[in-house]
Amino acid sequence: MSGRGKIVTVTLNPAIDKTVTVESFQYGGLNRIKSGRTDAGGKGINVAKVLASFRMNVSAIGIAAGYQGQLVRDMLKDQSIPCYLLEAAGDTRVNLKVVDESTQQTTEINEPGFYADGELLEQFKEHFITNMAGASLLVLAGSLPPGTPPGYYGTLINLARKHGVDTLLDADGEALALGIEAAPLVIKPNIHELEVLMGQRLESLQQITRAARSLLSRGIRYVLVSMGENGSVLVSQEKAVRASPFPITPLSTVGAGDSMVAALAYSIMMEKTAEEMARWTSAAGTVTASKPGTEVCTMSEIEEAIHKVELTEIMER
Repeated sequence: MSGRGKIVTVTLNPAIDKTVTVESFQYGGLNRIKSGRTDAGGKGINVAKVLASFRMNVSAIGIAAGYQGQLVRDMLKDQSIPCYLLEAAGDTRVNLKVVDESTQQTTEINEPGFYADGELLEQFKEHFITNMAGASLLVLAGSLPPGTPPGYYGTLINLARKHGVDTLLDADGEALALGIEAAPLVIKPNIHELEVLMGQRLESLQQITRAARSLLSRGIRYVLVSMGENGSVLVSQEKAVRASPFPITPLSTVGAGDSMVAALAYSIMMEKTAEEMARWTSAAGTVTASKPGTEVCTMSEIEEAIHKVELTEIMER
């Protein structure tokens, strides 16, 4: 692929992310907000924002509803990110993120989102096909709105393939399991999502690698497993590499996974090696985790930090 190609991100259940900071969260008590911010959110939209900051050709498509949905459109327009969100009945969800300064923990309270009926989802398929023209890579990320069949991501992956477009899938539960059946190019489960998929605990790097490798036999080329402070594992047919992040003071994990997905999409477009992918994704997630609230990594910060990421080849026993 060429870095000049277009990336299309899909967010079927976008959100207004309201992030507030409190000094010390009191469960069941009064909490006074020290600071707050409001952002257009949803995984695909977050990925598009990071890619836009990387100067990539990216557009965000999906479904939105009501006043909050228009806010999402307006915020993306303000950031000069092309955005094509089909209108649904109801209202786009609001997700509240409470950042506790004393513990550096974030509590998330997410609404389910508007209801997506069969007619709306058929309309979106037509909207989706139109946006595949000229695309080089598709990113499917985040939750499905209520009413959406769990196999819908698989449907979109197959439609994209018919138009010569590869897919990066970041989902969980049944949406991930059924999406895998359509053989996307790459998937990015976290360790908990991979354990659910495999139906077992994965307690060693070898177990994680074997689980990821079992998915490659279904036509997937790369599996990136994120493990929080324990780093990540990237598995391809040729090798398995563990990336160990550099030490940071974690301020917020919000957006770290989406930053990894954006760096993964960037790496695919720029035809980077598996080792380079592992470094870029680890650096992106780590830099973002070192920032407060919903702030995410920049290209220059990744380039400055990338040499600090340690890579270890995982030898399977």
